[in-house]
Amino acid sequence: MRVVQGLLGLLLLMAFCLQGALAAEAHLDVRITPATPALKANIEAYVGSLGERDQAALRRMRRTTEEQAQKAAQALGYYQARVRSRVRDGQPPTLLLNVTPGEPVHLRNVTIRVEGPAAELKSFRVPGGDALKPGAQLNHGAYEDAKRLIQNQASRFGFFRGQFSQQQLRIDPVAGVADIELVYVSGPRSTLGKVDFSGDYPFDDELLQRMVPFKEGTPYDSELIADLNQALQSSGYFDGVRVDAAPQAKAASDVIPVDVHLQVRKPRTMGLGLGFSTDVGPRAKANWTRHWVNPQGHSLGWEAEVSAPRQNVGAWYEIPLDPPLTDKLRFLSGYQNEDLVDTQSKLLTLGSEWHHKLDSGWQRVVSLNWQREEYKLGDDSGLSSFLMPGIGYSILEADNKVDPSRGYRLQFDVKGAKQGFLADADVAHVNALAKGLTSFWGGQRLLGRIQLGGIATNDYSSIPPSLRFFAGGDQSVRGYDYQTLSPKNSEGDRIGGRYMVAGSVEYQYPIAERWRLAAFVDQGNAFNSLDFPSIKTGVGIGIRWVSPVGPLRLDLADGLDEDGGIRIHFSMGPEL
Repeated sequence: MRVVQGLLGLLLLMAFCLQGALAAEAHLDVRITPATPALKANIEAYVGSLGERDQAALRRMRRTTEEQAQKAAQALGYYQARVRSRVRDGQPPTLLLNVTPGEPVHLRNVTIRVEGPAAELKSFRVPGGDALKPGAQLNHGAYEDAKRLIQNQASRFGFFRGQFSQQQLRIDPVAGVADIELVYVSGPRSTLGKVDFSGDYPFDDELLQRMVPFKEGTPYDSELIADLNQALQSSGYFDGVRVDAAPQAKAASDVIPVDVHLQVRKPRTMGLGLGFSTDVGPRAKANWTRHWVNPQGHSLGWEAEVSAPRQNVGAWYEIPLDPPLTDKLRFLSGYQNEDLVDTQSKLLTLGSEWHHKLDSGWQRVVSLNWQREEYKLGDDSGLSSFLMPGIGYSILEADNKVDPSRGYRLQFDVKGAKQGFLADADVAHVNALAKGLTSFWGGQRLLGRIQLGGIATNDYSSIPPSLRFFAGGDQSVRGYDYQTLSPKNSEGDRIGGRYMVAGSVEYQYPIAERWRLAAFVDQGNAFNSLDFPSIKTGVGIGIRWVSPVGPLRLDLADGLDEDGGIRIHFSMGPEL
């Protein structure tokens, strides 16, 4: 008996599961005569899903659905709409709505006004547009958006006592007209008070106050609060930042206090990494950073990189200036040993850099570096010493840091030395770089790059390899090995050039999410004369994968001229 009961229970369970599997969501069919796509979409969105209902359930909900369709029509100004419904048999069953919109209501009188101090604020925008002009078809969404825009701006700019003195939408469905009257009285604008910091942190309050992007008494703007939060987060000192600048309901004053709670990060970090590029092959990196060494926020660190042709190590000490996030003084030292193609070099560098961000967005770096280089160029060897002041400007504009779809990078550097002032020769050294990226239909992309360089000197034989120009490789002219494009001496050794030019045009086509095909043309060379430079050309195809840390690039390139050939190039890093 128990076996029979168990079998019956199992059969019932299977029947219930089968019925659930066969059940399907009922279908909604909205037909508008004459066809009005916006109205159709609004009714479908308003009614939503019908769920797994049978014919009887659909008949019971017909009246409710008709009322929902009427409300959806009225939201777009159709107050004379006629809605009829019926249930159509089938699997699944269908609820059919036939809608005749009728003549829509149009706006007759529109008054939207802001009064009080907010009216004098240029950045406080009064809602407008074609949807709110007399004669436009009534759209409840446009009316609600206008109210919301005023309220959001009032909240952003600190008009916390503001309110609507008039807030009316009057509709005459018979006459087919509507009047809007929105009058907002802003009241006084609040100001930002003193910024108070709390939490367990080792820094002077003077350093923290220099990170505040506004002064006490500045008119309230929530964007300034967001800027403060971002500044503290990006300082590298903190793991957690909480900024509270909310108005207090019962406060009699219009001064908003700003309270900041800080959670300090670990003082030291160390990083290890492995990489590969066809320019230098496998490489290993290591770095160590002490994020602060004193209450003034000074920091220091070292970094090293090792590959078969190049090994370098460097150390730095950094002092934040004012403002500390964009202005800093950096002292640095480094040693590099390099053995590439026909060049061997041992370079020692000591120097300092002043980083300053201009109001225009450009980053300016003023530097003073001393370098001592022992080198061998082919059969020639030498030992050079140069004290070189320099200045550089750079700017990066992109809509995404990891994988931008459009943007540009511009960079220009010039440095020089005077013979007799800790320098073996007079020299002026110039470098320039421009990159641009744009996207168009279907995610297709076009990337362009041009690099220029030049040296002016009274004794070119004294110029070491680190100051000469070479071309070729992953980031220069593909289809040629790294730094193989260069003038040669009488023995055929590559010894670097006075000038360099390199450019590239690349087209990318998306084939899947995070994957793109690429086709490119590169041109460039390094040379000693501007009269008739020999420009080398490389062409090829490649594939791009957008990893979480940036694009990975694999290219197959053909160098069309002497020293070129079929080569594979692999690299990674940002497009700009």
